Amino acid sequence: MNTWATHQIQNQFDELQDYNLFDTDPILQEILQRHQSQDQARLSQLGTIAGSAEYYQYAEQANRYTPELKAFDARGRRCDVIEFHPAWHQWMALNRSYEVHAYPFSKPDDAQGWLNWAARFYLNGQIECGSLCPTAMTLGSIPLLQREPALWQQLGDKLLSQHYDVRDLPIDQKKSIWLGMGMTEKQGGSDVRANQTKAVPVGQRGRGQGYLITGHKWFFSAPMCDAHLVVANTEQDGLACFFVPRWLEDGRKNSIHVQRLKDKVGNRSNSSSEVEFQEAWGIMLGEAGRGIPTIIEMAAYTRLTCVVGSSAMLRQALVQCLAYTRQRQAFGKPLAAQPLMQSVLTDLALESEAAVQLAMHLASCYQQDDPLSKAWQRLMTPAAKFWICKRVVELSGEAMEVFGGNGYVETGIMARIFREAPVNSIWEGSGNVMCLDVLRAVQRDRESIEILIHSFAGTIQDEPLLQQELQQLLQLFAQSPDQLQFMARTLVSRLVMLAQAVLLKKYAPDFVANAFIQTRYTAFHGRVTGLIDLHLVDMQRVLERAFPA
Repeated sequence: MNTWATHQIQNQFDELQDYNLFDTDPILQEILQRHQSQDQARLSQLGTIAGSAEYYQYAEQANRYTPELKAFDARGRRCDVIEFHPAWHQWMALNRSYEVHAYPFSKPDDAQGWLNWAARFYLNGQIECGSLCPTAMTLGSIPLLQREPALWQQLGDKLLSQHYDVRDLPIDQKKSIWLGMGMTEKQGGSDVRANQTKAVPVGQRGRGQGYLITGHKWFFSAPMCDAHLVVANTEQDGLACFFVPRWLEDGRKNSIHVQRLKDKVGNRSNSSSEVEFQEAWGIMLGEAGRGIPTIIEMAAYTRLTCVVGSSAMLRQALVQCLAYTRQRQAFGKPLAAQPLMQSVLTDLALESEAAVQLAMHLASCYQQDDPLSKAWQRLMTPAAKFWICKRVVELSGEAMEVFGGNGYVETGIMARIFREAPVNSIWEGSGNVMCLDVLRAVQRDRESIEILIHSFAGTIQDEPLLQQELQQLLQLFAQSPDQLQFMARTLVSRLVMLAQAVLLKKYAPDFVANAFIQTRYTAFHGRVTGLIDLHLVDMQRVLERAFPA
Protein backbone atom coordinates (compact mmCIF):
# COMPACT_ATOMS: atom_id res chain seq x y z
CA MET A 1 0.00 0.00 0.00
CA ASN A 2 1.43 3.35 -1.06
CA THR A 3 1.52 6.23 1.44
CA TRP A 4 1.02 9.59 -0.19
CA ALA A 5 2.85 12.51 1.38
CA THR A 6 0.21 15.23 1.01
CA HIS A 7 1.54 17.71 3.51
CA GLN A 8 5.29 18.03 3.68
CA ILE A 9 6.50 21.06 5.63
CA GLN A 10 9.49 22.77 4.03
CA ASN A 11 11.04 26.20 4.34
CA GLN A 12 8.79 27.10 7.28
CA PHE A 13 10.21 28.36 10.58
CA ASP A 14 8.63 29.14 13.91
CA GLU A 15 9.17 32.41 15.75
CA LEU A 16 12.34 32.46 17.81
CA GLN A 17 12.05 31.15 21.38
CA ASP A 18 14.34 29.70 24.03
CA TYR A 19 17.09 32.29 23.78
CA ASN A 20 18.55 34.71 26.31
CA LEU A 21 17.08 38.15 25.68
CA PHE A 22 19.94 39.88 27.50
CA ASP A 23 22.96 37.87 26.35
CA THR A 24 21.97 38.32 22.69
CA ASP A 25 21.60 42.09 23.01
CA PRO A 26 25.05 43.73 22.69
CA ILE A 27 23.53 47.21 22.59
CA LEU A 28 21.82 46.87 25.97
CA GLN A 29 24.95 45.32 27.43
CA GLU A 30 27.07 48.24 26.17
CA ILE A 31 24.71 50.75 27.76
CA LEU A 32 24.84 49.03 31.13
CA GLN A 33 28.63 48.66 31.00
CA ARG A 34 28.99 52.33 30.13
CA HIS A 35 27.03 53.23 33.26
CA GLN A 36 29.02 50.68 35.31
CA SER A 37 25.90 48.73 36.24
CA GLN A 38 26.54 45.89 38.68
CA ASP A 39 23.28 44.18 37.77
CA GLN A 40 24.16 42.35 34.56
CA ALA A 41 24.29 38.84 36.03
CA ARG A 42 20.78 39.27 37.42
CA LEU A 43 19.56 40.66 34.10
CA SER A 44 21.05 37.68 32.29
CA GLN A 45 19.03 35.40 34.59
CA LEU A 46 15.88 37.33 33.74
CA GLY A 47 16.76 37.18 30.04
CA THR A 48 16.92 33.39 30.21
CA ILE A 49 13.53 33.09 31.92
CA ALA A 50 11.63 35.67 29.88
CA GLY A 51 13.05 34.32 26.62
CA SER A 52 12.26 30.68 27.41
CA ALA A 53 9.68 28.71 25.46
CA GLU A 54 7.78 28.31 28.72
CA TYR A 55 7.28 32.04 29.19
CA TYR A 56 6.54 32.61 25.50
CA GLN A 57 3.73 30.09 25.99
CA TYR A 58 2.53 31.83 29.13
CA ALA A 59 2.39 35.11 27.19
CA GLU A 60 0.41 33.50 24.38
CA GLN A 61 -2.04 31.89 26.81
CA ALA A 62 -2.54 35.02 28.89
CA ASN A 63 -3.49 36.96 25.76
CA ARG A 64 -5.62 34.21 24.24
CA TYR A 65 -7.60 33.38 27.38
CA THR A 66 -8.50 36.89 28.43
CA PRO A 67 -9.76 38.11 31.83
CA GLU A 68 -13.41 37.53 32.66
CA LEU A 69 -15.65 39.62 34.90
CA LYS A 70 -17.63 37.82 37.58
CA ALA A 71 -19.82 40.64 38.86
CA PHE A 72 -21.96 38.53 41.20
CA ASP A 73 -21.53 35.31 43.12
CA ALA A 74 -23.89 32.32 42.88
CA ARG A 75 -26.35 33.90 45.34
CA GLY A 76 -26.47 37.31 43.71
CA ARG A 77 -24.03 39.10 46.02
CA ARG A 78 -21.91 41.74 44.32
CA CYS A 79 -18.27 40.61 44.17
CA ASP A 80 -16.70 42.32 41.09
CA VAL A 81 -14.00 39.67 40.70
CA ILE A 82 -11.82 39.48 37.57
CA GLU A 83 -10.68 35.94 36.81
CA PHE A 84 -7.37 35.43 34.96
CA HIS A 85 -5.77 32.51 33.22
CA PRO A 86 -2.95 30.99 35.35
CA ALA A 87 -0.43 32.17 32.75
CA TRP A 88 -1.17 35.77 33.73
CA HIS A 89 -0.10 35.04 37.28
CA GLN A 90 3.16 33.52 36.04
CA TRP A 91 4.10 36.80 34.40
CA MET A 92 2.90 38.91 37.33
CA ALA A 93 4.97 36.78 39.70
CA LEU A 94 8.03 37.14 37.45
CA ASN A 95 7.67 40.93 37.39
CA ARG A 96 7.37 40.95 41.15
CA SER A 97 10.30 38.67 41.85
CA TYR A 98 12.63 40.82 39.73
CA GLU A 99 11.21 44.03 41.24
CA VAL A 100 10.09 45.46 37.91
CA HIS A 101 7.35 47.19 39.91
CA ALA A 102 9.61 49.03 42.37
CA TYR A 103 13.34 48.57 41.73
CA PRO A 104 14.45 52.26 41.94
CA PHE A 105 12.67 52.57 45.30
CA SER A 106 13.45 49.16 46.79
CA LYS A 107 17.15 49.64 45.90
CA PRO A 108 17.72 53.33 46.74
CA ASP A 109 21.47 52.76 47.17
CA ASP A 110 21.90 51.47 43.62
CA ALA A 111 23.54 54.33 41.73
CA GLN A 112 22.00 53.00 38.51
CA GLY A 113 18.63 52.05 39.97
CA TRP A 114 16.50 53.60 37.23
CA LEU A 115 18.64 52.20 34.45
CA ASN A 116 18.59 48.70 35.97
CA TRP A 117 14.82 49.02 36.34
CA ALA A 118 14.48 50.06 32.69
CA ALA A 119 16.51 47.05 31.56
CA ARG A 120 14.13 44.76 33.46
CA PHE A 121 11.07 46.44 31.98
CA TYR A 122 12.66 46.28 28.52
CA LEU A 123 13.36 42.54 28.73
CA ASN A 124 9.93 41.50 29.98
CA GLY A 125 8.17 43.94 27.66
CA GLN A 126 9.56 42.11 24.65
CA ILE A 127 7.39 39.08 25.39
CA GLU A 128 4.34 40.06 27.47
CA CYS A 129 3.13 43.63 27.77
CA GLY A 130 -0.23 43.43 29.53
CA SER A 131 1.24 42.51 32.91
CA LEU A 132 3.38 45.64 32.72
CA CYS A 133 0.30 47.87 33.10
CA PRO A 134 -0.27 47.24 36.84
CA THR A 135 3.50 46.99 37.21
CA ALA A 136 3.96 50.49 35.76
CA MET A 137 1.14 52.02 37.80
CA THR A 138 2.49 50.55 41.01
CA LEU A 139 5.91 51.97 40.19
CA GLY A 140 4.49 55.43 39.50
CA SER A 141 2.42 55.50 42.69
CA ILE A 142 5.29 54.81 45.09
CA PRO A 143 6.88 58.32 45.18
CA LEU A 144 3.44 59.87 45.78
CA LEU A 145 2.72 57.56 48.71
CA GLN A 146 6.19 58.06 50.18
CA ARG A 147 5.15 61.66 50.87
CA GLU A 148 2.15 60.48 52.91
CA PRO A 149 3.78 59.22 56.15
CA ALA A 150 0.73 57.46 57.63
CA LEU A 151 -0.12 55.64 54.40
CA TRP A 152 3.48 54.77 53.64
CA GLN A 153 3.95 53.23 57.07
CA GLN A 154 0.95 51.02 56.32
CA LEU A 155 1.75 50.24 52.68
CA GLY A 156 5.48 50.66 52.07
CA ASP A 157 6.68 47.13 52.79
CA LYS A 158 3.78 45.64 50.81
CA LEU A 159 4.50 47.86 47.81
CA LEU A 160 8.21 47.06 47.77
CA SER A 161 7.81 43.34 48.45
CA GLN A 162 9.09 40.80 45.91
CA HIS A 163 6.42 38.31 46.99
CA TYR A 164 3.45 37.86 44.65
CA ASP A 165 0.24 37.66 46.67
CA VAL A 166 -2.66 36.83 44.37
CA ARG A 167 -5.28 36.72 47.16
CA ASP A 168 -8.22 39.13 46.99
CA LEU A 169 -8.21 40.40 50.59
CA PRO A 170 -8.03 43.65 52.56
CA ILE A 171 -4.59 45.22 52.38
CA ASP A 172 -3.67 44.55 56.01
CA GLN A 173 -4.04 40.80 55.36
CA LYS A 174 -1.75 40.72 52.31
CA LYS A 175 2.00 40.35 51.91
CA SER A 176 2.19 42.54 48.80
CA ILE A 177 -0.10 44.83 46.83
CA TRP A 178 -0.57 46.40 43.40
CA LEU A 179 -1.89 49.89 42.64
CA GLY A 180 -3.81 51.20 39.65
CA MET A 181 -5.23 54.56 38.59
CA GLY A 182 -8.55 56.07 37.59
CA MET A 183 -8.54 59.41 35.78
CA THR A 184 -10.48 59.16 32.52
CA GLU A 185 -14.18 59.97 32.35
CA LYS A 186 -16.35 59.64 29.27
CA GLN A 187 -17.18 63.33 28.91
CA GLY A 188 -13.58 64.52 29.28
CA GLY A 189 -11.02 61.98 28.15
CA SER A 190 -7.63 63.70 28.35
CA ASP A 191 -9.33 66.82 29.72
CA VAL A 192 -9.18 65.74 33.36
CA ARG A 193 -10.45 69.17 34.48
CA ALA A 194 -13.83 68.14 33.02
CA ASN A 195 -14.13 65.32 35.57
CA GLN A 196 -17.53 65.11 37.28
CA THR A 197 -16.84 62.43 39.90
CA LYS A 198 -17.51 63.97 43.32
CA ALA A 199 -15.76 63.50 46.65
CA VAL A 200 -17.47 64.52 49.92
CA PRO A 201 -15.53 64.62 53.20
CA VAL A 202 -16.60 62.16 55.87
CA GLY A 203 -15.55 64.59 58.60
CA GLN A 204 -12.68 67.03 58.34
CA ARG A 205 -11.53 67.83 54.85
CA GLY A 206 -8.07 68.02 53.32
CA ARG A 207 -4.94 65.97 52.99
CA GLY A 208 -5.01 62.61 54.74
CA GLN A 209 -8.73 62.81 55.44
CA GLY A 210 -11.44 60.34 54.43
CA TYR A 211 -13.92 61.08 51.63
CA LEU A 212 -16.87 59.33 50.00
CA ILE A 213 -16.55 59.27 46.22
CA THR A 214 -19.46 59.03 43.78
CA GLY A 215 -19.14 58.95 40.01
CA HIS A 216 -17.91 57.02 37.03
CA LYS A 217 -14.60 56.22 35.36
CA TRP A 218 -14.59 55.35 31.67
CA PHE A 219 -11.18 53.67 31.90
CA PHE A 220 -10.20 52.17 35.24
CA SER A 221 -6.96 50.30 34.75
CA ALA A 222 -6.49 46.85 36.30
CA PRO A 223 -9.55 46.80 38.62
CA MET A 224 -8.22 43.85 40.63
CA CYS A 225 -5.43 46.03 42.02
CA ASP A 226 -5.55 46.41 45.79
CA ALA A 227 -6.08 50.17 45.50
CA HIS A 228 -6.28 52.91 42.90
CA LEU A 229 -5.30 56.57 42.74
CA VAL A 230 -8.44 58.39 41.64
CA VAL A 231 -9.09 62.00 40.62
CA ALA A 232 -12.36 63.48 41.88
CA ASN A 233 -13.90 66.91 42.45
CA THR A 234 -14.45 68.36 45.89
CA GLU A 235 -17.01 71.11 46.39
CA GLN A 236 -14.73 73.28 48.51
CA ASP A 237 -11.27 72.65 47.05
CA GLY A 238 -11.71 71.54 43.45
CA LEU A 239 -9.96 68.51 41.95
CA ALA A 240 -8.02 66.26 44.29
CA CYS A 241 -6.31 62.87 44.17
CA PHE A 242 -7.49 60.01 46.39
CA PHE A 243 -6.16 56.64 47.52
CA VAL A 244 -9.14 54.30 47.08
CA PRO A 245 -8.70 50.71 48.35
CA ARG A 246 -10.55 47.72 46.91
CA TRP A 247 -11.39 46.48 50.41
CA LEU A 248 -12.19 48.42 53.57
CA GLU A 249 -10.42 47.74 56.86
CA ASP A 250 -13.54 46.15 58.36
CA GLY A 251 -13.50 43.44 55.67
CA ARG A 252 -16.25 44.90 53.46
CA LYS A 253 -15.63 45.49 49.79
CA ASN A 254 -15.43 49.16 48.89
CA SER A 255 -18.32 50.48 46.78
CA ILE A 256 -16.51 50.28 43.45
CA HIS A 257 -18.69 48.45 40.94
CA VAL A 258 -17.20 47.13 37.72
CA GLN A 259 -19.70 47.76 34.93
CA ARG A 260 -17.80 45.92 32.22
CA LEU A 261 -14.36 45.04 30.93
CA LYS A 262 -13.17 46.82 27.82
CA ASP A 263 -12.87 44.64 24.70
CA LYS A 264 -9.57 46.08 23.51
CA VAL A 265 -7.66 45.76 20.26
CA GLY A 266 -4.55 44.64 22.14
CA ASN A 267 -3.23 44.54 25.69
CA ARG A 268 -5.69 41.71 26.06
CA SER A 269 -4.07 39.87 28.94
CA ASN A 270 -4.65 42.93 31.13
CA SER A 271 -8.10 43.90 32.42
CA SER A 272 -9.25 47.45 31.72
CA SER A 273 -12.67 48.37 33.03
CA GLU A 274 -15.47 50.86 33.35
CA VAL A 275 -16.55 51.42 36.95
CA GLU A 276 -18.99 53.30 39.13
CA PHE A 277 -18.26 54.64 42.61
CA GLN A 278 -21.24 54.62 44.95
CA GLU A 279 -19.88 56.50 47.96
CA ALA A 280 -16.61 54.60 47.75
CA TRP A 281 -14.26 55.49 50.59
CA GLY A 282 -10.87 57.07 49.90
CA ILE A 283 -8.12 59.19 51.47
CA MET A 284 -6.98 62.48 49.94
CA LEU A 285 -3.37 62.42 48.71
CA GLY A 286 -1.37 65.60 48.35
CA GLU A 287 -2.74 69.08 48.75
CA ALA A 288 -6.41 69.91 48.30
CA GLY A 289 -7.06 71.36 44.86
CA ARG A 290 -3.82 69.87 43.50
CA GLY A 291 -5.30 66.67 42.13
CA ILE A 292 -4.05 67.09 38.57
CA PRO A 293 -0.41 67.93 39.46
CA THR A 294 -0.43 65.01 41.90
CA ILE A 295 -1.66 62.43 39.40
CA ILE A 296 0.48 63.93 36.61
CA GLU A 297 3.56 63.24 38.71
CA MET A 298 2.54 59.57 38.65
CA ALA A 299 1.95 59.88 34.90
CA ALA A 300 5.50 61.15 34.39
CA TYR A 301 6.76 57.75 35.53
CA THR A 302 4.17 55.78 33.59
CA ARG A 303 4.98 57.78 30.46
CA LEU A 304 8.57 56.66 30.88
CA THR A 305 7.31 53.07 31.03
CA CYS A 306 5.54 53.66 27.70
CA VAL A 307 8.83 54.75 26.13
CA VAL A 308 10.71 51.71 27.44
CA GLY A 309 7.83 49.35 26.64
CA SER A 310 7.53 50.51 23.04
CA SER A 311 11.29 50.20 22.60
CA ALA A 312 10.94 46.63 23.86
CA MET A 313 8.26 45.79 21.31
CA LEU A 314 10.39 47.22 18.53
CA ARG A 315 13.35 45.15 19.72
CA GLN A 316 11.36 41.93 19.73
CA ALA A 317 9.91 42.62 16.27
CA LEU A 318 13.41 43.25 14.91
CA VAL A 319 14.89 40.10 16.48
CA GLN A 320 12.07 37.95 15.18
CA CYS A 321 12.52 39.40 11.68
CA LEU A 322 16.26 38.77 11.69
CA ALA A 323 15.95 35.22 13.02
CA TYR A 324 13.26 34.38 10.47
CA THR A 325 14.84 35.91 7.38
CA ARG A 326 18.19 34.26 8.09
CA GLN A 327 16.43 30.89 7.69
CA ARG A 328 13.67 31.47 5.17
CA GLN A 329 14.72 30.85 1.53
CA ALA A 330 13.34 32.91 -1.34
CA PHE A 331 14.53 33.13 -4.94
CA GLY A 332 17.47 30.87 -4.26
CA LYS A 333 18.98 32.38 -1.12
CA PRO A 334 18.02 33.41 2.43
CA LEU A 335 15.66 36.34 2.66
CA ALA A 336 18.20 38.17 4.82
CA ALA A 337 20.64 38.04 1.88
CA GLN A 338 18.20 39.73 -0.51
CA PRO A 339 19.24 43.39 -0.99
CA LEU A 340 15.76 44.87 -0.68
CA MET A 341 15.01 42.87 2.47
CA GLN A 342 18.37 43.98 3.85
CA SER A 343 17.34 47.60 3.43
CA VAL A 344 14.15 46.98 5.45
CA LEU A 345 15.96 45.07 8.18
CA THR A 346 18.69 47.69 8.41
CA ASP A 347 16.17 50.48 8.77
CA LEU A 348 14.41 48.54 11.54
CA ALA A 349 17.76 47.94 13.25
CA LEU A 350 18.70 51.63 13.16
CA GLU A 351 15.30 52.60 14.51
CA SER A 352 15.52 50.01 17.29
CA GLU A 353 18.95 51.11 18.48
CA ALA A 354 17.96 54.77 18.38
CA ALA A 355 14.90 53.94 20.48
CA VAL A 356 16.74 51.94 23.15
CA GLN A 357 19.60 54.44 23.40
CA LEU A 358 17.04 57.19 24.01
CA ALA A 359 14.89 55.15 26.41
CA MET A 360 17.81 54.03 28.55
CA HIS A 361 19.44 57.46 28.62
CA LEU A 362 16.14 58.99 29.64
CA ALA A 363 15.72 56.41 32.41
CA SER A 364 19.22 57.15 33.70
CA CYS A 365 18.31 60.84 33.94
CA TYR A 366 15.64 59.95 36.51
CA GLN A 367 18.52 58.99 38.80
CA GLN A 368 20.00 62.51 38.69
CA ASP A 369 18.96 65.93 39.98
CA ASP A 370 21.13 68.29 37.92
CA PRO A 371 19.57 70.85 35.53
CA LEU A 372 20.39 68.86 32.37
CA SER A 373 18.86 65.65 33.73
CA LYS A 374 15.80 67.61 34.83
CA ALA A 375 15.48 69.06 31.33
CA TRP A 376 15.64 65.55 29.89
CA GLN A 377 12.97 64.36 32.28
CA ARG A 378 10.59 67.25 31.71
CA LEU A 379 10.98 67.73 27.96
CA MET A 380 12.09 64.39 26.58
CA THR A 381 9.74 62.12 28.52
CA PRO A 382 6.61 63.35 26.70
CA ALA A 383 8.59 63.91 23.49
CA ALA A 384 10.00 60.38 23.48
CA LYS A 385 6.61 58.93 24.37
CA PHE A 386 5.13 60.71 21.35
CA TRP A 387 7.79 59.63 18.88
CA ILE A 388 8.82 56.12 19.90
CA CYS A 389 5.27 54.99 20.62
CA LYS A 390 4.15 56.33 17.23
CA ARG A 391 7.05 54.68 15.44
CA VAL A 392 6.38 51.22 16.84
CA VAL A 393 2.79 51.38 15.56
CA GLU A 394 4.09 51.80 12.02
CA LEU A 395 7.13 49.57 12.30
CA SER A 396 5.31 46.63 13.88
CA GLY A 397 3.20 46.50 10.74
CA GLU A 398 6.33 46.55 8.60
CA ALA A 399 7.83 43.75 10.71
CA MET A 400 4.67 41.69 10.37
CA GLU A 401 4.97 42.01 6.59
CA VAL A 402 8.45 40.46 6.72
CA PHE A 403 6.73 37.21 7.74
CA GLY A 404 4.21 37.44 4.92
CA GLY A 405 0.94 35.66 5.62
CA ASN A 406 2.48 33.92 8.62
CA GLY A 407 2.82 37.28 10.33
CA TYR A 408 -0.88 38.01 9.91
CA VAL A 409 -2.19 35.05 11.87
CA GLU A 410 -2.85 35.00 15.60
CA THR A 411 -0.68 31.98 16.35
CA GLY A 412 2.56 33.94 16.51
CA ILE A 413 4.00 36.86 18.42
CA MET A 414 4.07 39.26 15.46
CA ALA A 415 0.30 39.72 15.44
CA ARG A 416 0.30 40.31 19.20
CA ILE A 417 2.98 43.00 18.91
CA PHE A 418 1.04 44.65 16.10
CA ARG A 419 -2.15 44.78 18.20
CA GLU A 420 -0.27 45.80 21.32
CA ALA A 421 1.67 48.67 19.75
CA PRO A 422 -1.01 51.43 19.79
CA VAL A 423 -1.75 51.21 23.52
CA ASN A 424 1.39 53.07 24.61
CA SER A 425 0.67 55.86 22.16
CA ILE A 426 -2.85 56.28 23.58
CA TRP A 427 -2.46 55.49 27.28
CA GLU A 428 -1.21 58.24 29.61
CA GLY A 429 -1.91 60.93 27.04
CA SER A 430 -2.32 60.74 23.27
CA GLY A 431 0.21 62.06 20.80
CA ASN A 432 -1.32 65.54 20.71
CA VAL A 433 -1.35 65.73 24.51
CA MET A 434 2.35 64.79 24.61
CA CYS A 435 3.27 67.47 22.08
CA LEU A 436 1.29 70.11 23.96
CA ASP A 437 3.01 69.02 27.16
CA VAL A 438 6.41 69.63 25.56
CA LEU A 439 5.31 73.10 24.47
CA ARG A 440 3.99 73.93 27.94
CA ALA A 441 7.31 72.89 29.44
CA VAL A 442 9.22 75.09 27.00
CA GLN A 443 6.95 78.08 27.58
CA ARG A 444 7.08 77.78 31.38
CA ASP A 445 10.81 77.18 31.54
CA ARG A 446 12.57 78.46 28.46
CA GLU A 447 15.90 77.66 30.07
CA SER A 448 15.17 73.92 29.92
CA ILE A 449 15.15 73.77 26.12
CA GLU A 450 18.25 75.96 25.98
CA ILE A 451 20.10 73.64 28.39
CA LEU A 452 19.07 70.64 26.33
CA ILE A 453 20.03 72.17 22.99
CA HIS A 454 23.35 73.40 24.40
CA SER A 455 24.17 69.86 25.54
CA PHE A 456 23.50 68.62 22.01
CA ALA A 457 25.82 71.22 20.51
CA GLY A 458 28.86 69.85 22.28
CA THR A 459 28.46 66.46 20.62
CA ILE A 460 27.79 67.50 17.02
CA GLN A 461 30.55 70.00 16.32
CA ASP A 462 31.77 67.92 13.37
CA GLU A 463 28.30 67.21 11.98
CA PRO A 464 27.11 70.08 9.77
CA LEU A 465 23.75 68.42 9.12
CA LEU A 466 22.98 68.19 12.81
CA GLN A 467 24.31 71.67 13.55
CA GLN A 468 21.97 73.07 10.91
CA GLU A 469 19.04 71.13 12.36
CA LEU A 470 19.83 72.37 15.85
CA GLN A 471 19.83 76.02 14.77
CA GLN A 472 16.57 75.60 12.91
CA LEU A 473 14.95 74.04 15.96
CA LEU A 474 16.01 76.94 18.16
CA GLN A 475 14.44 79.37 15.71
CA LEU A 476 11.24 77.34 15.50
CA PHE A 477 10.86 77.15 19.27
CA ALA A 478 11.06 80.97 19.38
CA GLN A 479 7.77 81.37 17.49
CA SER A 480 4.51 82.59 19.02
CA PRO A 481 2.43 80.12 21.10
CA ASP A 482 -0.23 79.79 18.37
CA GLN A 483 2.37 79.04 15.71
CA LEU A 484 4.09 76.54 17.98
CA GLN A 485 0.89 74.65 18.70
CA PHE A 486 0.00 74.40 15.03
CA MET A 487 3.31 72.71 14.22
CA ALA A 488 3.88 70.95 17.55
CA ARG A 489 4.09 67.48 16.02
CA THR A 490 6.78 68.60 13.60
CA LEU A 491 8.79 70.27 16.35
CA VAL A 492 8.62 67.34 18.73
CA SER A 493 9.44 64.80 16.02
CA ARG A 494 12.51 66.77 14.98
CA LEU A 495 13.58 67.28 18.59
CA VAL A 496 13.45 63.55 19.33
CA MET A 497 15.21 62.55 16.13
CA LEU A 498 17.98 65.04 16.87
CA ALA A 499 18.30 63.67 20.41
CA GLN A 500 18.60 60.16 19.01
CA ALA A 501 21.26 61.26 16.52
CA VAL A 502 23.21 62.95 19.31
CA LEU A 503 23.09 59.87 21.54
CA LEU A 504 24.16 57.59 18.70
CA LYS A 505 26.97 59.95 17.76
CA LYS A 506 28.12 59.98 21.38
CA TYR A 507 27.76 56.32 22.28
CA ALA A 508 27.26 54.04 19.26
CA PRO A 509 29.89 52.88 16.74
CA ASP A 510 30.47 55.27 13.85
CA PHE A 511 28.91 52.88 11.34
CA VAL A 512 25.63 53.06 13.28
CA ALA A 513 25.65 56.78 14.05
CA ASN A 514 26.66 57.78 10.52
CA ALA A 515 24.06 55.47 8.99
CA PHE A 516 21.34 56.97 11.16
CA ILE A 517 22.34 60.54 10.37
CA GLN A 518 22.73 59.95 6.65
CA THR A 519 19.45 58.07 6.27
CA ARG A 520 17.45 60.49 8.42
CA TYR A 521 18.88 63.79 7.27
CA THR A 522 20.00 63.41 3.66
CA ALA A 523 17.85 60.69 2.12
CA PHE A 524 14.16 60.47 1.36
CA HIS A 525 13.26 58.92 4.69
CA GLY A 526 10.14 58.37 6.75
CA ARG A 527 7.44 57.62 4.22
CA VAL A 528 8.02 53.87 4.30
CA THR A 529 10.67 51.68 5.90
CA GLY A 530 13.70 50.66 3.84
CA LEU A 531 14.36 53.79 1.80
CA ILE A 532 18.11 53.43 2.22
CA ASP A 533 20.99 54.27 -0.07
CA LEU A 534 23.32 51.26 -0.01
CA HIS A 535 26.36 53.53 -0.33
CA LEU A 536 25.53 55.34 2.91
CA VAL A 537 25.18 52.33 5.20
CA ASP A 538 27.29 49.33 6.18
CA MET A 539 24.28 47.01 6.31
CA GLN A 540 26.09 43.84 7.34
CA ARG A 541 27.71 45.41 10.40
CA VAL A 542 24.49 47.10 11.46
CA LEU A 543 22.53 43.83 11.26
CA GLU A 544 25.22 41.77 12.97
CA ARG A 545 25.35 44.27 15.82
CA ALA A 546 21.57 44.25 16.18
CA PHE A 547 21.34 40.49 16.72
CA PRO A 548 24.53 38.47 16.26
CA ALA A 549 23.90 35.49 14.00
